[in-house]
Amino acid sequence: MSRQPTIPLIPVSRRGFLGALVAGAGALAVASVASSAITEKPTDTIDMLTPEEALAAYEAEIARLRAARISGTPIDQLERMRTDLLRALTKPVTERRWVMVIDLRACVGCHGCTIACVAENKLPPGVVYRPVIEEEIGRYPNVSRRFIPRPCMQCDNPPCTGVCPVSATFTNEHGVVEVNYEQCIGCRACIAACPYGARTFDFGYTYTANTPSAAMMLGAEQAVSYEQTSTFEYSKVHARRDLHDSPVGNVRKCHFCMHRVLNGQLPACVTTCIGRATFFGDANDPESLVSELIARPNVMRLKEELGTEPRVYYLQ
Repeated sequence: MSRQPTIPLIPVSRRGFLGALVAGAGALAVASVASSAITEKPTDTIDMLTPEEALAAYEAEIARLRAARISGTPIDQLERMRTDLLRALTKPVTERRWVMVIDLRACVGCHGCTIACVAENKLPPGVVYRPVIEEEIGRYPNVSRRFIPRPCMQCDNPPCTGVCPVSATFTNEHGVVEVNYEQCIGCRACIAACPYGARTFDFGYTYTANTPSAAMMLGAEQAVSYEQTSTFEYSKVHARRDLHDSPVGNVRKCHFCMHRVLNGQLPACVTTCIGRATFFGDANDPESLVSELIARPNVMRLKEELGTEPRVYYLQ
């Protein structure tokens, strides 16, 4: 069962794209790009970039920065993944295979990815898309601790889709397992079927419930307003105060931040990882960083023996 994407890649202005292109590469690079962009088009003209033009401009700027050696260091892997992402978006949907790679040796257990996911998707209490599991390895005194981020595995053979009585959970055209909040009846059969525990239920709880009176709580009005803010999952606006098409009373899960990916942005968990332990991209692209990583001998996937074919790989 598939569905057409609800919104396309959002076009951006040439000046805006090039101006923000290398924000982290230094003021010199930004000033140079902004200057050349301004002289290219009149100030009253907005020239929209296609995905192909955006990719070409991005790759050209990275090549210029590498040649100029502005930072003195290789291009950051986030910049490489950004290039891989833009290149993937120029391909037909059927030719992409989105995967995530997590390096367990680099994860420090900071839970930054968990919090970034909560902020990105406005998650309420009890709903976590990307928990970080802690595991002790070895026997005393030779004991170590390992941290395992666990998003939705986005299985190619997902056991959760077949048990849904109303077909509310399905694999969309991007290969990502999606939940249709309009169809979900909250039976939670998919939660029981998922062998990874990657699904949670939204009971409608808030962080401000059962707290002291508003007079004793600083910023109570702002907190309540924030908790009622609409989410933007699956490239749609979902209001938390409306029972129709609302995540409240439904099953929720990680969706690889497809609302960001389809607009040329990496998932929130990838960009906030302080240890550079999370990678994302198109595994069908032999030049992508994720293709290089999943070809290594130290790669593994969770519970492969179940035949779920997860799209999340781990380096150990």
